[in-house]
Amino acid sequence: MSAADDYRLDDQIGYVLRRVTQRHLAIFAGAIPEVTTTQFAVLARLSETGPLSQNHLGRATAMDAATIKGVVGRLARLGFVATSADPDDRRRLVVTITSAGANLFAARKGTALAVSQSTLAPLDPDEREQLLGLLSRLT
Repeated sequence: MSAADDYRLDDQIGYVLRRVTQRHLAIFAGAIPEVTTTQFAVLARLSETGPLSQNHLGRATAMDAATIKGVVGRLARLGFVATSADPDDRRRLVVTITSAGANLFAARKGTALAVSQSTLAPLDPDEREQLLGLLSRLT
C-alpha cells in the first residue's frame, strides 16, 4: 500500500478546518449581514486599541498587506473606518474607527458572541475549551 492509498481527504486538518470555517462563515453571514468576518475583526481590533497604522492593523488581525488594504478600503467606503496619513510619517496610513463603525460593533458584538457559540454548539463546554486551547497552540 502506498502513501497515496493512506491519504483520505476527510482526515486532513486543512480540509477539516476549511469545512469548519465555511460553516462558521455561513452562520456569521446569516447573523451579521452588514459586514464580513474579516471586516468585523478590523472593527473589533480598532475598538480594542484605537487607531492603528494599516500595517499594524493587518498584523493585529492576522491579515497580509493586500488583504488588509482591501478590507480597510471596503470599510472606508461603507463609512465604518476613516484613513489618514500619519503626521509623523506621511507614508504610513492610520486607520480609525468612525462613530458609525463603533455603533455597528457595539450593536453586533453580542450577536458575534452568539455566532461563536453557534459554531461551537455541537461541543460541550469542556470540549469547547479544549478545542480552543489546542487550536491556539497551532497558531
